[in-house]
Amino acid sequence: MAYGDQPTITVDGVEIPLLGFGTWQLEPADARRMVAEALRIGYRQIDTAWIYKNEKAVGEGIVDSGVAREDIFLTTKIWVEHFTHDALLKQAKKSAESLGTTPDLLLLHWPKPTPTFEETLGALNEAKDQGLTKSIGLSNFPSKEFRQAQSLSKARLITNQVEHHPYLGIDQLVATAAELGSSITAWSPLAQGKIADDRTISEIAEAHGKTNGQVTLRWLIQNRIIAIPRTTKESRARENFDIFDFELSGEEMQRMDALDRGERLGDWLDPAYQWDKAAA
Repeated sequence: MAYGDQPTITVDGVEIPLLGFGTWQLEPADARRMVAEALRIGYRQIDTAWIYKNEKAVGEGIVDSGVAREDIFLTTKIWVEHFTHDALLKQAKKSAESLGTTPDLLLLHWPKPTPTFEETLGALNEAKDQGLTKSIGLSNFPSKEFRQAQSLSKARLITNQVEHHPYLGIDQLVATAAELGSSITAWSPLAQGKIADDRTISEIAEAHGKTNGQVTLRWLIQNRIIAIPRTTKESRARENFDIFDFELSGEEMQRMDALDRGERLGDWLDPAYQWDKAAA
């Protein structure tokens, strides 16, 4: 893949751009338009999911962009209602058809106690073996379930996509990913806009002549966390991408780390599981 000069992370031999474009809550028309725009701006990772109901539009946006498919890292997700063996393979096929291309990465969207992890992870590996995805991974798995899933998976689970932003630290999950030879992808990396009024982030941004959003995304990628901000505005997509020409100091990184207050903005975790407890 050709990602130009932008920073990437390599997981199990797979190179992934550290900055991607997310499509959660984007209506099909917006998804098609913004995926094409994002790719023209320079993004080389696109994230979608079956439950977003915009996979077809995302695939059309990729075609519209004129960017070669082999230069794009594309992720989609298996919805929780499709976790039985046959349903998972059926959705994997359907997602590839809707996208008009084989995704680079297929994730399990949330952990579920039934069917068993054995059945679901077996089917996910089968999807990979059948060529319905190049790599596999997880989304929203706490550390305990992350380890359990990897122990049941023949192939490496190359990322765990979870909520992460300055107000929600995930040190334990980051450590678990490192231990398992995996990575972390941050959804809602800008805390759904809450970072815009943060005094600490504003001070750091002012020192660099950047915006609060740019500083927050820079903090994530300097921590080797993959970030997938989404927006319906081309101007914001451009702004979010303009983070490769500056660096935060060690002290600034620590000030960003210190903003953690355990604030979770979107929690649909099955009650059968618990998020990692924050370190005391």
